[in-house]
This record gives sequence, C-alpha cells and structure tokens, in this order.
Amino acid sequence: MNTACNHHHHHLLSSSFILHFPSKFSKHPTLTFLTKTYNPISAEKKDVPKKPTRRKSSYGSSRKSVLRKTFKQEQVTFTAPISEDPVVAIIGGGMSGLLCALQLEKRGVRSTVFDTGIHGLGGRMGTRMIDPSMIFDHAAQFFTVSNPLFSELVDDWSRKGYVRESVGVIGELEAGGDFVPFPSSPPRYIAVNGMRTLADSLLSQLETLFVFQSSLVNVVRPCWISALEPYNGMWHLSENGKHRGQFDAIVIAHNGKCANRLLSSSGLPLVAKQMKRLELSSIWALLAAFEDPLPLPAKAVAVPFEGAFVKGIDSVSWMGNNTQKLLNSQNGGPHCWTVFSTASFGKKHKVPQEMNLMKELMAKEFEIKNLGALRYFLGMEFARSKQVFLYLKENIPTATAEKVKALMLAGVENALGLLNGSLKKPIYTRVQLWYDFQQDKVHLSLVCRGAALPTNTPSIPCIFDPLGRAGICGDWLLGSSLEAAALSGISLADHTADYLKSGGSRPDEFAVGLHNDFQPLQGHDIGQFPGLESNKDICEAQVQLGA
Repeated sequence: MNTACNHHHHHLLSSSFILHFPSKFSKHPTLTFLTKTYNPISAEKKDVPKKPTRRKSSYGSSRKSVLRKTFKQEQVTFTAPISEDPVVAIIGGGMSGLLCALQLEKRGVRSTVFDTGIHGLGGRMGTRMIDPSMIFDHAAQFFTVSNPLFSELVDDWSRKGYVRESVGVIGELEAGGDFVPFPSSPPRYIAVNGMRTLADSLLSQLETLFVFQSSLVNVVRPCWISALEPYNGMWHLSENGKHRGQFDAIVIAHNGKCANRLLSSSGLPLVAKQMKRLELSSIWALLAAFEDPLPLPAKAVAVPFEGAFVKGIDSVSWMGNNTQKLLNSQNGGPHCWTVFSTASFGKKHKVPQEMNLMKELMAKEFEIKNLGALRYFLGMEFARSKQVFLYLKENIPTATAEKVKALMLAGVENALGLLNGSLKKPIYTRVQLWYDFQQDKVHLSLVCRGAALPTNTPSIPCIFDPLGRAGICGDWLLGSSLEAAALSGISLADHTADYLKSGGSRPDEFAVGLHNDFQPLQGHDIGQFPGLESNKDICEAQVQLGA
C-alpha cells in the first residue's frame, strides 16, 4: 500500500514545479513543470484515485490532494518524524538570518543560509566602496543598544574588532540651518569599515568554522530560492528549477514582501496572511561625493556634525558624512555623504517606467501577444528571475534619476541654509530606490515597490508555524532597527531548536505569531534607534525581550 502511494505521488511530483494561482484573473491555475505546462484539472482526473484511501501521503503530511492543497492554500501538515540530525534552511543572509544560523549552531542544529548577495551578505547593512577614499553606507547608518541580550552581543563584536562606538556628533537639522545636537548618550555603534563589513565578519566567522572546525552552518550565495515544496516529510528548495536541498524546517529571513512571494503557494496560508498585513515604505538614497567640505550651519561649524535627521524638507530626512564617520577625516580627500529622502517623497517619486522595462525584457525572451493565457505564468517566472531583478535594480530611468537627484540636492541646500544654486556640484553621485518585488494586481505582473522600511509591526520576536515547520524572522516583527533584526533571528533560532528537539509531537505549544494584529511603527523614516533623544516613543517590546 505505501509503495503504491509513494509511486503515485512520485509520478505527480517527480520534477520540481511552480504553481501560480492568479485568483481573480483566471479560473484555472496552471501547474508549470520545468519543461511543460498542463491544466491541473485534467491531471486530477487522471492521477487521483476514484475512491479515497487511507494510505499515507508521500509528503509525510496529512492526506490531502497535493494540487488542491497548493492552489487553494490549504495548510501543509507534516506528520513524518523529524530527522535525528535535522537541518534548517535559512533564506536570507541579513542580520536576522545570520544570527539565526549562529544561534542554531549554539543549540547544536545544522543550517544552510541561502542569500542573493553577489558582492556580500548583510541585507540593509549595505556599503558601497567606489575606491578606498570614497566609501558610502547606503542603508543602515548606525545602531543603538537597549536590550541586555543584544548588548552582550555588541560587546563581543567590539572585542573582536567588528564594530566600534561612533563619537561623531549627530542631531536634528531644521530647514534653514538650525542644528540641535543630541546628547552623547546612548552610545551609537558602526561597523569599522562600513556597515556591510559587520555582515562580512559574521560570514567569515561562519566560513572559518565550516572549513576548519566542522561548523554546523553552511552558506550558499549568490542563490535565488524561487520555490518551496513539501515532499516526503521535508521541505525541498529550488532555484529556478535547480534543486537546492531538502530540509526539516525553513526560515524566511527576507523582508515581508519577499517572504510573501515565496510562501504564496507553498501551503502556509496563516504565515502568508500575516505577510500581506505588512506595509513598507519607499525611500530614495543619494550618494554624493564633494571635492570640498560642505558649508555647515553656524551652530555646527565648531563641531562639524557627522549626521543629522532633517526636519521640514520633503526630499531629505537624513544626511550623513561617511568620510568623517568611517575615515575620521574632515578635510582630506572626497567628502562622501549619504542622503535619504522621506517616505512621502519616495511615494511621490516612484519609478514610472517599471512596467515598460519589464515588457521590453520579456519581449526579448518570447512573443507575448501570441501566448494567450500562458503569458501570465511565463511572465511571473521571468519577472522573478535574478536577471530581471538585477536589471531593474541597476536601471532606474535616467530622467527619474536626474529629477530625484536635483530635488534631493536642493533639499540639502535648504537644510544647510544655503542660497539656491550655491551648493557646489558633486564629483560623484548615485541614486538608489530601496524597493522589493510585489505583485501588481492590475497589470498581472511584478513591479518594483518601495521596501526601505516597515511602517507597521506585530510586535513579536518571530512567527512560527509548527504544522508546516516554517518560521519568519526579521526586524519588522519587532520594529525597524538592527537590534530588532538580531533579536528576531536569535528568538526564532531558539524557538525552532526547541520545536525540533521536541520531536514535533506537541505542535500547539509552538505556534507563534500566526494571528497577531499589526500596529503602526513610531520612529524616523530611516528606522528606529532606541534611546535617541528624538526617539523615546519606541515600543518597549525590544527592551523587554531577553531582559
């Protein structure tokens, strides 16, 4: 009986597949194997026995139609025993994913981290080096510490030389040049050579252990996990059809929209529903290098500020001096500034040609107008490929980039109290829109959307579905800070380890965050910094966790 059942499901799922369900747009979703496409309704009639049986599914889950479970988003329920030596897949190598892997190792659980990073890991711990004298932190600028558990971690990083305290002055800058410095407390921390080097240091630590000390953590990059499939009691991961391994449990350490994309058809409806509640902002980043120091406001001349939260200017919410922060230089070499817009500015100035770019790329691959209903499914697969992601990321339309750059530089002038047009032209500029892929329900395609920072949160350290053996971690679960990301990753690692060691026999005890409501987030447009003078309204969940 078991053999017959296993043979049946093997026939149905012998190749990796991706199922797309466009709900409102088509009555019949299409099941796409690597080389052919067919209608799942006919497949059900052909392959599903006429009479129901009690044979155990080869999924190692409750007996449900594989096809029906998938495109109706019915819950995956694993019933197969957990492996004696379980392995966890962690999709995402930002702060949450890396610390989740490190904490799992401390608990004796093996894991593999998959990350899309070509040049490095780190997520929003992003640093761009043009040359040794021109370095920009183009995402996270610094972080603060308010949680005892995170404080111990930062102390360890300091001893190892990964991070140091930043002693530069920061404060608030009103339009017209009115600068008010913040108190020196709480301490602010930065990575020694740019924020990405903290992720690089953690990765180096993992790789060194893996090579020389039989580490329990493996790192695979660049890797674009595109499908999650439950089969034979395990999660099977694939990258555009290429099998990437099987795992006892999965962790999604992306931001919410990336997680929603992966989980939308994998049989985890409660997790997917929570992802849809997450709201994200759009923020432009301007990297600008000037030959001479910027003329600072009179109140900041005596002690030049390292960074300022800008008030009253729509195109600028933050401006930070990377040269002073990272190179301890105020006079020599290029002066490199990172400028962030407000979220409202990002919303007003979204890239307008995303759809046209997508259509141009797709037209090069196949003739869309003659594909009929198949256009949707091929378009989805093509749109979420690595090549399209990189193309859209690196190809902001010139007119949009120039307009945004001009408006943000004008905002810098206004913030510093300079005359219109008096700011000297930068010797280097680059604009970047922090975004994510999100399904556009009108155009049936994927477009670039803002994903700089979350604007709401469930205020819980992690989400875990014990029936589907899947969890979510990320800063947005607790807030929008590096501390929140770290605490979330550690929390999910401990929770997953406890679940695996329990044998999965008491799933009700391990369900977390599947029904929590979301609340609006307080803080700056570029994130939360617990303890800063202007940031006292931060939710106390981060402080209480681990206390």
